Order: sequence, then structure tokens, then C-alpha cells
Amino acid sequence: MIYQGNALSVANNGDGVAILTLDLQGESINKLSSAVIRELQDAIKNIQAEQGLRGLMIKSAKDAFIVGADITEFHGMFAKDEAFLFDMNQEIHALFNAIEDLPFPSVTAINGLALGGGCELTLTTDFRVMAEKAQIGLPETKLGIVPGWGGCVRLPRLAGADNAIEWIAGGTQNKADAALKNGVVDAVVPLERLEAAALDMLTKANAGELNYQVRREEKRGPLKLNAIEQMMAFETAKGYVAGKAGPHYPAPIEAIKVIQKGAGESRERAQAIEAKAFAKLAKTDVCFNLVGLFLNDQLVKKKGSKYEKQAMAVEQTAVLGAGIMGGGIAYQSAYKGTPIFMKDIKDKAIELGLKEARKLLSKQVERGKLTTEKLAETLSNIRPTLSYGDFGEVDLVVEAVVENPKIKGGVLAEVEKQVDEKTILTSNTSTISITQLAQNLTRPENFCGMHFFNPVHKMPLVEVIRGEKSGDAAIAATVAYARKMGKTPIVVNDCPGFLVNRILFPYFGGFSLLVEQGADFERVDKVMEKFGWPMGPAYLLDVVGMDTAVHANEVMAEGFPERMARDSKTAIQVMFENDRLGQKNGKGFYGYEEDRKGKPKKVSDDQAHDLVKQVVAENHVAKNQEFSDEEIIARMMVPLCLETVRCLEDDIVGTPAEADIALIYGIGFPPFRGGALRYIDAQGVAEFVALADRLSAELGPLYAPTDKLREMAEKGERFYASDAQSTQA
Repeated sequence: MIYQGNALSVANNGDGVAILTLDLQGESINKLSSAVIRELQDAIKNIQAEQGLRGLMIKSAKDAFIVGADITEFHGMFAKDEAFLFDMNQEIHALFNAIEDLPFPSVTAINGLALGGGCELTLTTDFRVMAEKAQIGLPETKLGIVPGWGGCVRLPRLAGADNAIEWIAGGTQNKADAALKNGVVDAVVPLERLEAAALDMLTKANAGELNYQVRREEKRGPLKLNAIEQMMAFETAKGYVAGKAGPHYPAPIEAIKVIQKGAGESRERAQAIEAKAFAKLAKTDVCFNLVGLFLNDQLVKKKGSKYEKQAMAVEQTAVLGAGIMGGGIAYQSAYKGTPIFMKDIKDKAIELGLKEARKLLSKQVERGKLTTEKLAETLSNIRPTLSYGDFGEVDLVVEAVVENPKIKGGVLAEVEKQVDEKTILTSNTSTISITQLAQNLTRPENFCGMHFFNPVHKMPLVEVIRGEKSGDAAIAATVAYARKMGKTPIVVNDCPGFLVNRILFPYFGGFSLLVEQGADFERVDKVMEKFGWPMGPAYLLDVVGMDTAVHANEVMAEGFPERMARDSKTAIQVMFENDRLGQKNGKGFYGYEEDRKGKPKKVSDDQAHDLVKQVVAENHVAKNQEFSDEEIIARMMVPLCLETVRCLEDDIVGTPAEADIALIYGIGFPPFRGGALRYIDAQGVAEFVALADRLSAELGPLYAPTDKLREMAEKGERFYASDAQSTQA
């Protein structure tokens, strides 16, 4: 044995090849934590000192190769200054260069995921052999940083500037065939032949059949592009990537600049450029929040995994109510491999649901993500029916009929008589109390909420709502099914609007107050889009539908009258009363025209502005108030953030992480801001409370902080107590 550590070992295979095996003890995956890096440094020193070696093979004993650096260390590490981060990366560059410069050929056997630092480690060896189902990539830009351990230097020299820019700026995971085509790996083989193929490469390199020294020189020297080729590659890419990434995500553009600046340099000089850019980006709030988002997502996944382990098998499901929503649920279930009955009382509705599923599947075929055979197989997993004939074999039912408590209650009571006594019933409701709906059932313990967001195929969140009598088995099975569908389930307790809609409607309340006091709704939209929302509040209301918004608002007003009930008529109600329902009938706060692809395109509409002027006049506003961008943001965001705080205090949601993930995945809260509770932390709880107090003095209870939040402010507490302080808050 050449070296033995807790995460890796090195042994001579008897033919002079050092086999470095990654196998982090006590973990299901390999990751490059600080401790693992220290072990790797010791292992390489031992390899350098070992006599008679003729090659190095790096491999993994786990299903994944290396999933990347240990992201749980990032917040603490990135709280240190830029000089520390620069030196840290330079130390790892020295380690990786030592692997690259060994006096014999080297190869990596990539058996599974090789991401981030794991991918960068593979790039240090002379050759790479990849299993057919493995994936490789550099996703660092998704965390607000650039690859910092040589990815911006080695990948362009192996794959070419264009391919490297696409991989790094896009943060993509790439399949083996793409990696081979782009020159990132040298061979793709079945998993069972992986190590033999890797060892064969070392044999050929030692025999002179493969020139590993030429490979090294390519990686050590400048990128082979002349001035015109450089300009074409980098300047064109910058424009395209800037358009895709948007102004709030600097890392993708910075990655291109790093590759460009290092293109004409030697390995070490290019690595110093990369280390400097990494250190600079690691200190930004965008990076802090995106790392926080990743950690929150991991926490939510762990909770989901615990439920999944307790869940009964869900192998056959059913959706009640076809149409667009039912069709979307049926598509998602069938596409992810769970057969589903789609039941309705009308042939026309069934056809609409099937049409929706066909449309979504056809788009996948057009994009090359699905074969026509897979389309046919998926469609065969959707069984349309007008009766309950085969419902005895169903494990879980999703009720998705019209949002009316009497109709839903009747349908649920009816289906309960047709299914097995262990079958789980769920309701896809956005506002109706699960506890109330359970009153119609003889087995309320087998019932919970399963709230999908529209459009089902795009929105990652599913709220799993626990009613007063919902049993653990029902919750576990519903969480497991949502995960099987490729969704992120978050378990919440029952209340009007549950979690996401309860938080969203105070945001709309803030919008209504602004408009009534004379703010131009189009300007409010522009300000909030600039803030980072995918669409402003007026546009979002048009997408949601004014009828849906009015109904949901009535539920909220009844549940939380002090904050959400209004005496005066809102602009939302006026739109509804004038049959301006939004996109669904082509007119709301905006008018809608079809673009060239047949999608609704919003245009300014004078009639909408005239209706809003009536609301302003009814509220006796003599003339339009002028609001700064900062005032608009505060008046929109404070009610949303306060309601998130209340949901946490009322135990509607279990943790700050789940609350923030729900807002990002459910309503498009700007990811780079981390979520509502991280947003409060970034401002400082005391500063946020002071702002809310100023607003509530003028605008009332919607803006009033809770007693517990005031207490947090006085004690200097944060929602994410374990995080290092945000650098630019």
C-alpha cells in the first residue's frame, strides 16, 4: 500500500501502476472537502516518492466518481478575504499540476458523475475513459462562481474555446457521447470494461503508441487561436451568454473573460487569472445566496428522502378531472414512469387532457429529448376513462376538479367508495382547507393535499398539505409520488392558501395599495422585473387569471381579515368585473396578441389604464403619487416577507430553508436573492423591522412586524443563524 487515508487509498497493482481509489468513508458519494484535499496532497507526495512506478490510474469505489467540492464548507470559507481564497486556489493548482506533471502517464476511469472539482481532477490526467452512463460537467456558474481548480484553463485547451464556453457558462452536465465528441474524454466503454480500458491506455502510452507528453504540452501552453479567432469566439459568446444569464448573474460572463484573458498565457499564469476571478465572485451576495439555495435544496431533498423510505409503493395512480391541469398531471406521471388513469365525466374533457399530454410529449420529440417510441410508450401509460372500473388497483388518486369545496367534497366522497381501503386520496387545491374537505370522508387519515403549480410540467414545486387528520402514511406516499414525478415536495400544514399562496397574496395586496395611490402598474412591473422577478405583479395576475385571484383573495380575506380584507374596491376586482380576466380571454392589465409562435404577447392597453384611473379616483387620490424604485420594492416585498415570517412562526412550514425553496420553486422568487428569509437576513432583521414599522404607520396591519420578529431584531438574531454574514448586505 502506497497510501491509506479516510477518503482515498493508493496501491501498486503489481505492474507498476499506482491505483488511486476514491472512497470517502461514511458517505454515499465522493466529494472534495478540505480534509479530502489534504489527503490527496499526502497521497501525491507518496506517489512521487515511490520507486518503479510506470503509471497512475484514478478511479472511484462509489457509484459516482466525484460530485464536486464540499459545498457545505463554502459559506464559512467564502467569508474569508479575497487574498485567502486566491492562495487557497493556488495551493490546489499546485497539487493538480503535480498530478499533471508526474514522470509517467496518467488516466482517469470515470464511472459516474464527475462534476465541478471532480471534473477538474479528471482534466489533470493525460487520458480519460468514461462509462457509457456517466456524466461530466462544471456547474460552478450555477453557484455564482467560476471553476477555480483549472477548469477554465484545461477544458478550453482540450475541447476548444467554443465547447468550453458552452460547458462552463451553461453549467451543464454532459453525457459521455458529448464528452467524447468534444474531445474531453478519449474513450467511452461499458462500465464493466472501464478499468481494463483505462489500464490499456497506460500500457499503450508506455509503449509509445499514445503520446502523453504532447497532451501535456497542449494543456500547459497557450490556447491555439489567432487574434481574429479569439475575438470571434469570445465576443460573440459574451453577447449571447449575457442575454441568457441576465444582469443579476455575473459568473457566466466572468467565466468567458477568464478563458479569454488566459488564452494567450502559460498554464500557471492562466491559473492565477482564474484564481483571482474565483476569489472576487466568491465574495458576492449572488454567490452567497446561490450557495444558500443549494444547501436549502439539499435539506429539502433529505427530508423528502426520509418520507420516501417510510412510504408504501405507488405503482398505479389516477387523476380525477381531465382538462389542462389533469392532462398536465397525467403527462408528468406517465413521462416519469408511473401509469395513471385519467377520469372525467365528459368525453370532451378527456380529449382535452389527452391533447395536453400529446402536445407536451410532441415538444419533447421536437427537441430531441424523446423518441417517437418513448412518446407512444408514455401515452400508453395514460388510460382515459369515464368510469371507476379499475380504481380498485389504484394506489394514489389526485383529485383535480374545479376549485369548489362542494364539488371537490362530493367527488372525493364518491371515489373513496371505489378504491381500496389503503388507497391514498389527495386534492390538488390551491386554497380550500384540507381539514374541511376531509369531513366528507370515512378514512380522513388517508387524505392530504397535493397542490401542483401551473404549468405542471415546468413548475418544480408540489405542496403536500397535512390536514388535521392526515396520517403519516398518506403524507409519506404523496411525497414519494411527487419525487417520482420529478418534483420537489414540501410538506406544509393546513391554513387558508397553505404556504405559497398565503405568502403571494400580501404581495398582491401591496401592489393593489400602490396602484390605488396612483402608481403606474406598468412601471411597478418594470421595477419588480429589474429587481429579479420573472414577471411583474400586474403581468403575473394576468397569467394567474383575475377570476382565480379574486376567488383566492376572498379565501385569504376570510382567513386573515385584519391584514388581507379590504373595504375599498381593488384594481384586481375592477378588472374582474369588466371581464378582463388576463391571458385566458386576451385582456387584463394588458392586452394580448399572438406572437409568431402563437404565444400570447402582452401589449399596453388604454382601457386597462382608464379602469385603474377610476380606482384611483374612488380612493380620492387627487393626483398620482410619485414613488421611487426603492419605495416600490419596499412596498411590494415587505408584506411578502412578513407573511413568510408568520408562516414559519405559525408552524405552517417547518424551516426557513423550506419556506425559501417553496417561494423560489413555486412563484419564481429571484434565486440570486436566496428567498424571503435570506432577503430579510441580508438587510438585517433590525433594519427590516424599522422599515416595516415606517410603512405600517401609514399603510396598516399588512406591513406590521410580528412580536417575535421584533424580539429577533432586539437580540441581533438571524433566520439562518449558522451562515457567515453576507458580505455586502
